[in-house]
Amino acid sequence: MSALGGRAGVDRPERSSGVLPSHRLRGAIESGWVSGGDYTIPESSIQPASLDLRLGELAYRIRCSFLPDRELVEHKLKDHIVDELDLRREGAVLETNRPYLIPLIEELALPAGVRGRTNPKSSTGRLDVFTRVISDGSYRFDEIAPGYRGKLYLEVVPLSFTVRVRQGLALNQLRLVRGRASLDDDELRRLHAARPLLFRAGAPVPDADFATADGLFLGLDLRGDATGRVGYRAKSYAPLLDMQRSDAFDPDDYWEPVPREEGDRVVLVPERFYLLLSEESVLVPPDLAAEMTAYDPTSGELRTHYAGFFDPGFGYHPSGSLKGSRAALEVRAHDVPFMIEHRQRVCKLTFEHMLEVPDKLYGDRIGSSYQGQEETLGKHFRRRTPSPSDEVPPVPAAPWPGQDPLFS
Repeated sequence: MSALGGRAGVDRPERSSGVLPSHRLRGAIESGWVSGGDYTIPESSIQPASLDLRLGELAYRIRCSFLPDRELVEHKLKDHIVDELDLRREGAVLETNRPYLIPLIEELALPAGVRGRTNPKSSTGRLDVFTRVISDGSYRFDEIAPGYRGKLYLEVVPLSFTVRVRQGLALNQLRLVRGRASLDDDELRRLHAARPLLFRAGAPVPDADFATADGLFLGLDLRGDATGRVGYRAKSYAPLLDMQRSDAFDPDDYWEPVPREEGDRVVLVPERFYLLLSEESVLVPPDLAAEMTAYDPTSGELRTHYAGFFDPGFGYHPSGSLKGSRAALEVRAHDVPFMIEHRQRVCKLTFEHMLEVPDKLYGDRIGSSYQGQEETLGKHFRRRTPSPSDEVPPVPAAPWPGQDPLFS
């Protein structure tokens, strides 16, 4: 038996590298690669290609962000604590533009050949809550070294809204990766020609518009709906928002609509947070995972997309009836007003191979909130119109590997 609970005698899958799928993540938990200490890691934390990371009992308000470099986080943290907050029971309020560091429930004991990467959950990014994971002895955010053993800490900075958080709330996700998993631009083009990844108005994007540079670019939809609305801008001094609650808040208390200008363009107000939609729809097939990476034009005037993971099954239906889902884009201009135009390329998707097809896919069946989305607002806000139904049938469990030295 492998350390992940695989069945002996089953042929090893063709791929020797890739992102660990849901059934492998269960095995990683059983083997102690990921543990919750005194707390059980529930099935609901396991996503098709990632694992939710939950807030621990305490939050520390700190005077500044930092990286531990060669030190332990808890040692370096002592020099920066301003206040300590209890996240149990009713939780605690996190104020805007103040950094907090929160020890996470989950801890890691990874084998030498497996590394981790973290990203905010989509609903976290859509609230303009900036988060990133810190690990011991690291000089990088969100990157977990192969073989890492230790605690994880989440830096949290609410930027637009004052929020309430509680112990057990998941704001970030962890992916575990074995070996080199990324697809290069040539692979993306070949794959798109055979199995389209990007659609516009229900048709595959033609090769001439399929723009790549270490990933696949997406453009903005600035034509918007019938009223000319292209998205939303966060209001200043909005009411307190409890991040534990879904479908609970009136969007009008927190957001103002953004209309397009003549010529299908918008001028962004500096340092204000916008939610917009991609013009193209993205399809992530079951054997791939994707990640939206932050894209900064060389001018440095624009930052887009703070949340990152796209699970296998995003924008996908086995029948082929779903031609991708549009991506919600989190956008902020810096320093000066900045004009953006329809189809302007403002973000980039990178794709990775899955180690195996996961035993569940993104969609309504597992409680995913944004399949087939035509609306940018997150799950915390009451819907103005119902979301399309996504009836994805169960995916047969992928075969377990046999005796695999890496997993032994």
